[in-house]
Amino acid sequence: MFGLGPTELIVILIIALVIFGPSRLPKVGQSVGQALHAFRESTDKVTAEVQKSLDTPEPTDSGTEQKS
Repeated sequence: MFGLGPTELIVILIIALVIFGPSRLPKVGQSVGQALHAFRESTDKVTAEVQKSLDTPEPTDSGTEQKS
C-alpha cells in the first residue's frame, strides 16, 4: 500500500490524532473513506467505458465509398 510500513502508518495516525483530536477523527476517517469510494467508482466507470469502446468495432462506410 504505497510502500508504507506499519511504523509509518502509526506515525500518520498519531499525527492525525493530534491535529484533529479524538472526537473528530472518526468523522474525518468516514469522509476520507467516502471520497475514496467515490473515486474508485468513477475510475471503474471510466475504465469500463474505455474497455467498451476498445471492444466494439468501429462502423465502416462500405456502402458510401465511390470508385474513381
